[in-house]
Order: sequence, then structure tokens, then C-alpha cells
Amino acid sequence: MVLKPLYWIGSAKRDLLAMLKLVREVVGFALYLAQAGDRHPDAKPLKGFSSAGVVEVVVDQRGNAYRAVYTVRIHARVYVLHCFQKKSHHGIETPKHDVDLIRERLRAAEVHAREKHHD
Repeated sequence: MVLKPLYWIGSAKRDLLAMLKLVREVVGFALYLAQAGDRHPDAKPLKGFSSAGVVEVVVDQRGNAYRAVYTVRIHARVYVLHCFQKKSHHGIETPKHDVDLIRERLRAAEVHAREKHHD
């Protein structure tokens, strides 16, 4: 089996490494599945990003919601865009500042892919 290459954008890797071990394990397995062309049962399309193939993995641990956001739609690669703990307990929507950061990092991933594609 050939795995898609995995790239981290911004502070996503550092942010994931700062999370609880169980969260890191779930997200790591979800990313492995994404690299293999599959999807983790806890992964779902992130609202507002469907055309870009942006997926979020939600891990509930000790009453906290942790999220990892990635895309697999750019040049057969997996780009991890954002890993964060959702602080708000009001509603399920992703906070605007996180959505803005995901959009910014998605653009950075697209630029990276174009540059790598021409190497």
C-alpha cells in the first residue's frame, strides 16, 4: 500500500503534540487512514469547506472537544491544517477565528502543493 504524503501547515503539528495522549492517538490513526485513502469513523466534512475536501476529526475527552482539520484533495497529499481544543460549549459551530485560520492555512497548503508540483 502506498500512503499519501503528510504535510503540516503552521503550528498544527506542535498543537497536536501538546494535546492529551489519547487525542494524539485518535488523530494519528485518522491521519494514517487518510493517507491510506480511507476515513476514520469520527471524521466528517467540515461545514463550509465541502468543495475543498476539508475534514475534521472530533475527539471528546474528559468533557473537552479536540479537533484536527485536514484536507486530502490537494495533489494526492494529506495537509493537516489545524489542531485545536474547542473552548466554547455553546453550540457545535467551529469558532470564526478557527474557521478563518483554516481558510488561511488551506490557501497556504494550495501554494505549497503548486510549488512542490513544479519541483
